[in-house]
Amino acid sequence: MDPQATPAAQAAAGRRVYLDHAASAPPRPAVAARMLQVLRTVWGNASSAHTEGRLARAVLEEARAEVAALAGCRPEAVIFTSGGTEANNLAVLGAAYAGGRRRHLVVSALEHASVLEPCRALARQGFELTTVPPGRDGRVDAGAMAAVLRDDTALCALMLANNEVGTLQPVSEVAAACHRGGVPLLVDAVAAAGRVPLAAATASADYLTLAAHKLGGPQGAGALVVADGRGLEPPWRGGAQERRWRPGTEAIAALAGFGCAAHLALSGLERESSRLRRLSDRLAQAVRAVCAEAVPTGALDPEQRLPGLVSFVFPELDGEALRTRLDLDGVSVGAGAACSSGASMASHVLAAMGYPPAACRSAIRLSLGWNTRAADVDHAAAALAAAVAVQRRTRAG
Repeated sequence: MDPQATPAAQAAAGRRVYLDHAASAPPRPAVAARMLQVLRTVWGNASSAHTEGRLARAVLEEARAEVAALAGCRPEAVIFTSGGTEANNLAVLGAAYAGGRRRHLVVSALEHASVLEPCRALARQGFELTTVPPGRDGRVDAGAMAAVLRDDTALCALMLANNEVGTLQPVSEVAAACHRGGVPLLVDAVAAAGRVPLAAATASADYLTLAAHKLGGPQGAGALVVADGRGLEPPWRGGAQERRWRPGTEAIAALAGFGCAAHLALSGLERESSRLRRLSDRLAQAVRAVCAEAVPTGALDPEQRLPGLVSFVFPELDGEALRTRLDLDGVSVGAGAACSSGASMASHVLAAMGYPPAACRSAIRLSLGWNTRAADVDHAAAALAAAVAVQRRTRAG
């Protein structure tokens, strides 16, 4: 293919650049191979005592050990779920129901809907909910969060890194305040896993959540890490699986893929983080060169943001039209959380950071991952330049 061909011509020739890893990463080849092997050879129920069941149990526990190594915890602390959303719901509801007379919840305004929505549901059942806003840089002040903790706080939730703007949060500082008051802390590490080390966050958290498909693993697999000495009052009943906290037959092939993805993410973490940071810096510079009015969102300090995630608002342009044009030209990007990006509502994260609704709707998130290369970044920048030029001509005409 001619490297000078227009993005539209490259797309027509079948080339696509996928820059929405924060929504879901493509499965790694080794993950797909591992899952296919398990599907073909391991069909027993891991709760069964016969040979096929013991084989399934062995695969399950191998995956548990691999996920535990990524999280930096004991395998026994890992409770498998169907994904990050279920893991967050299990932590929120389970901790709240186990809290007895504690009926107060504290969350950051940045949290994923899978934390915010069960907290709001609990508020309708009589719990009191306190939401702590971030600063303009998308970072929650640890002191502000500590100040609203109370003796009757059943749970505090602060994600390790925001999935829309990439800003890392002061988890260790908030954890110290929580533990002084005996308040359990939930850390959503779904966006951060595979991009930054997790051991410190895991050591700080009472509950920590993960999802396989952000790592190049399969969709439909996740985990809740429960610290020693912590319990849950599970919202579901029906089986003894996963310490009775998440009943139901485990999806062995998907969890084997999760384990494989966790192993690969951990083994290349330092190298991959550096590579993604270089590529995202290159992409951010290109975006600013293409559109001077584009405003980067989140913390600008590279030490306070995830490598591989770039987010901008385009106040003078139509964000939805930009995203559509990029898609037609072979470049897939996101607007925010994939769970809500199909809706017309503005991002709750950007709104909490103080952006007006029009700016929120103009957001574009470009998230890189394991299969992103420099040529992909350059192609995306060229496609964005063409999309911006089209909008400007349309507005001028």
